[in-house]
Amino acid sequence: MFNKRVKIKHLLESVETGNEVTVMGWVRTFRNNQFIALNDGSTNNNLQVVAELGLLDETTIKRITTGSSLKITGKVVPSLGKGQTIEVKASSIEVLGDSDADKYPLQPKKHSLEFLREIAHLRFRTNTFGSVFRIRHSLAFAVHKFFNDKGFVYLHTPIITSSDAEGAGEMFRVTTLPLGNPPTTEDGSIDFKEDFFGKSTNLTVSGQLEGELGAMAFSEIYTFGPTFRAENSNTTRHLAEFWMIEPEMAFCDIEDNMNLAEEFMKYLIQYAIENNREDVEFLNSRLAEEEKQKPQNERSEFGLIEKLEFVLNNNFERITYTQAIDILLESPAYKKKKFKYDVKWGIDLQSEHERYLVEKHFKKPVIVTGYPKEIKAFYMRQNEDGKTVAAMDILAPGIGEIVGGSQREERLEKLEERMREMQIPIEEMSWYLDTRRFGTVPHAGFGLGFERLVQFVTGMTNIRDVIAFARTPKNCEF
Repeated sequence: MFNKRVKIKHLLESVETGNEVTVMGWVRTFRNNQFIALNDGSTNNNLQVVAELGLLDETTIKRITTGSSLKITGKVVPSLGKGQTIEVKASSIEVLGDSDADKYPLQPKKHSLEFLREIAHLRFRTNTFGSVFRIRHSLAFAVHKFFNDKGFVYLHTPIITSSDAEGAGEMFRVTTLPLGNPPTTEDGSIDFKEDFFGKSTNLTVSGQLEGELGAMAFSEIYTFGPTFRAENSNTTRHLAEFWMIEPEMAFCDIEDNMNLAEEFMKYLIQYAIENNREDVEFLNSRLAEEEKQKPQNERSEFGLIEKLEFVLNNNFERITYTQAIDILLESPAYKKKKFKYDVKWGIDLQSEHERYLVEKHFKKPVIVTGYPKEIKAFYMRQNEDGKTVAAMDILAPGIGEIVGGSQREERLEKLEERMREMQIPIEEMSWYLDTRRFGTVPHAGFGLGFERLVQFVTGMTNIRDVIAFARTPKNCEF
């Protein structure tokens, strides 16, 4: 019976000795045909198992290799070795699964992150990815706990949709039509009436529009699910498939929205620090080692734990887009032409601009509001100046934008006018406009890219290292 096994994490946390236990896991190292370092994924710390000479026959000894899996029963005894308080003195060892030592890619040595991406199906077994994905789990749980405790309704919005929430057009098409010879209309265009859904459909880029429908009945909802962007961006910050958290709140304005987003981010960070302290400390040490390899001028001012605690202990700076542009224009970086992209009112802030504001100027997270309406989506509430909208982005150290949101345009006439300007078909979006026709209210919401949050909390510099199997241009392995 396997359910009697004790997890290594619980065993190492316990101070009891003298009791018999059964543990199972994978071999990290096997020394002197006697000392087995066993790990079951519940912690980065290995359990030392001592196999007394004579317990194992020659055949079994040869099968205990790095990567093989074992079932071990034995007595918990105080350990004389350094770095551990207990160990297990084995009375029986059973090999559950063999591992060819010559072919197993994860030898007991340091591997580059690039190499580990190529064997993403095995990289969970390393300490770095063990820590990253335990933290990812905790953050996902904390998302649901935060909103549940506040009375939000968890809404599952569609993954297949016929609408483009962002108006960006970078969407993956969903179709059952034959690729080589699809049916066409008289004018030669593809006849989607012959398709499975009878119309053109795509993978969702956001659950927001459907989320607004829920908020108009439940007052407060949130979505948390996969989203897709067919954006040809081969960067350390972009994925084609990622997870988004999107709350929508009725009876809520831009200030309420900012307050909730800041509280939410701090809650998640606090939860990870309290519940994954061991993993955060491991990644803190890993990042410190990584920083030592960089030139002095490229090193971060804060260690990982220092950065997370700094975010917890400081209010986020709040500035307008216009103030942000003024700061950038007056910056030494702009005057010395160190920015790759130009700075002027009306531009969409680039990552280098966002990181300058956060890391160099304010040295803490920044919320930017009041963006030009030309660079934002149709649903954002227009400000009285006629030029800007009630949008807000939260910029975080190391990665730039981590949250994007806005107060939504609740005035039907204003929304229809903006949709005409942006050539968004009003008739097709009639279902969305009904929320403005029947009992409209001020409402707001935001989107938090979950992988960017995990990146921020773990200190990982490449977004491909915080999702199990990254989907990027020309890459869809596993």
